[in-house]
Amino acid sequence: MSTGLGQEIVAVINKLQDVFTAVGSSASSIDLPQICVLGSQSSGKSSVLENIVGRDFLPRGTGIVTRRPLVLQLIHRPATVSKENGSAVQANGSTDKAVNENEWGEFLHLPGEKFYDFHKIRAEIVRDTEAKTGKNAGISPQPINLRIFSPNVLTLTLVDLPGLTKVPVGDQPKDIEKQIKDMLLKYISRPACIILAVTGANTDLANSDGLKLARDVDPEGTRTIGVLTKVDLMDQGTDVVDILAGRVIPLRLGYVPVVNRGQRDIDSSRPISAALESERQFFENHMSYKTKAQYCGTPFLARKLNMILMQHIRATLPDIKARITQQLQKYNQELQSLGGPVGDVSSGNVVLSVITEFTNEFRTVIDGNTNDLSLNELSGGARISFVFHELFNNGVRNIDPFDQVKDGDIRTILYNSSGSSPSLFVSTQAFEVIVKQQIKRLEEPGLKCCQLVYDELIRILSHLLQKIPLKQAFRRFPALKDRFNAVVVNFFKSSMNPTTKLVSDMVAMQSCYVNTTHPDFLNGHKAMSIVQERLNANKPPPPSADPRSGKLAPGQLNNNRDLDVDPKRDEQSFFGSFFSSAKKRAGGVAGDTGKKPGPVMESPPAVIRPQAALSERETMETEVIKLLIHSYFNIVKREMIDMVPKAIVLTLVNHSKENLQRELLQELYKPEVLDELLKESEHVVNRRKEVIGMVQALNKAEEIVAGV
Repeated sequence: MSTGLGQEIVAVINKLQDVFTAVGSSASSIDLPQICVLGSQSSGKSSVLENIVGRDFLPRGTGIVTRRPLVLQLIHRPATVSKENGSAVQANGSTDKAVNENEWGEFLHLPGEKFYDFHKIRAEIVRDTEAKTGKNAGISPQPINLRIFSPNVLTLTLVDLPGLTKVPVGDQPKDIEKQIKDMLLKYISRPACIILAVTGANTDLANSDGLKLARDVDPEGTRTIGVLTKVDLMDQGTDVVDILAGRVIPLRLGYVPVVNRGQRDIDSSRPISAALESERQFFENHMSYKTKAQYCGTPFLARKLNMILMQHIRATLPDIKARITQQLQKYNQELQSLGGPVGDVSSGNVVLSVITEFTNEFRTVIDGNTNDLSLNELSGGARISFVFHELFNNGVRNIDPFDQVKDGDIRTILYNSSGSSPSLFVSTQAFEVIVKQQIKRLEEPGLKCCQLVYDELIRILSHLLQKIPLKQAFRRFPALKDRFNAVVVNFFKSSMNPTTKLVSDMVAMQSCYVNTTHPDFLNGHKAMSIVQERLNANKPPPPSADPRSGKLAPGQLNNNRDLDVDPKRDEQSFFGSFFSSAKKRAGGVAGDTGKKPGPVMESPPAVIRPQAALSERETMETEVIKLLIHSYFNIVKREMIDMVPKAIVLTLVNHSKENLQRELLQELYKPEVLDELLKESEHVVNRRKEVIGMVQALNKAEEIVAGV
């Protein structure tokens, strides 16, 4: 590849870097090729960069000096002709004015301002760093973009990253090591990044922090180039030949040894040009390196980096073009969802489209015709069906009419329903009283079913508000979302009133009229027959005759009249179970007088309750009542299980499907509220500006790469 073409390709990447940095976006979305300089604080990173540039411009000091990534774009430009002396200014011009005319720096955050004094470049790096991170030892991932135009550099893009550190010093954060490592990994993990790992040659290569971190993201060493500094400080008789030959830690791109200025040279402001001359002489005169001196030193490193970067750009350029196109399509779609470049909301079309989209989706979800049916769980109308046929069905069927009404209670109701004249047969009124009480218990599960269906409609509402494009519209217009949500919820609430009334009326209908002529109802005669059969089946069998004498057992002759039975024994009264101890109380009172007992009648007690177990007659009547209640209550339960879902669907679900759109139009599509509803959120306005900037940047980037 020719030098001119290579510089042009590197210049393309520099332009792309500027375009994306100008809009506040890193190159991560496009992954632009760049060379990242990696190393520990004492490895000599700054000196390597200054040697490549040929000028002293980076901040110096102790601790973390580089606290923000520095994107350094070196741009080669031919030397111009001086207006004063008419001669070409040389690379090492003797006067400051001559140098200033050909070498300067520009910061992206200070457009149009040229820095001819490189000491002022250093001061601006420090000033802008402290503006973003403060004067303490904190770090920031926000990069500083610096361009240096010079005839002494090769067109190259380098990213100077903060040096690796182990232990916090001074007021550094306790997790400073993790912060720096995370920042470095963010840069060097990108496949398009060339890693320039700087390591001091006078230390063990296996302990190099820069190489270790590079190996974590580039285990094969395909995009890592090593730089060995401080070669001149190695012990006598030692060299880095084995490292250069790849016999220690091999790297596909190899190693380059360099010699930087020492601290004494820096303190005495020794010119870098003199340091580069000393470096050249060191490698040419050293026994281990003089045969390969042309592959050592800073000038060779710069040429190698330039060539590597050009080849890397050429390999990744097709992918860059594809990514730019992909990102442009993505941001154009987002811009459209934000209302376009100007955010036109002059008409109510947005409200109309939102209402239409929501109501169509609502009907679809209820009916189960949606295309994005879930494979893992029930949703929409299926959940409402589950409420009807599982929760409500089982809830009603599990109601036991006799879990609250016991046999003794039924006996009492039987007596109470007979009034002053005890009934000869089972009381119909007692049956109706009990069965109506049980029917009223069905109102609670019916109303609970209404509430559960209402909750499912609210759930559907929340789900639809999160779907695209509704989510985008509501994100853009938060007032519209709040008002829209309130209108729908209020509509559901208003629809609940006739729904719950209808369900309550259905229960009242069932309890106000007991239809004993229902074809499925067990009539009284059949119930009596069934109970009689059960009671007879439970009676003990009559004793048989003595097999020896052939005589019947005592008590079997003449219906017990052959036994010696007390003729004064009383028959059990009709209310015997209520007054089982009355005679004993009466006898006790008579005995206390010491007189011959006579007829005694007491006043009825304040509260009359059963005192004994059910008699045979009471047992039969109670069982008949229970059988009739069970038969009729099952009929009512079946009808309620069938009718309550129909009532809810009629007055709540279908009513919402058919009338929700009209309600939304009446409440939202009104001239007096449209302006307020279509007021964009501040977040959307700011996001639109960002997206417009990205679209413009990507369009510019597309133009840049199209010419390559």
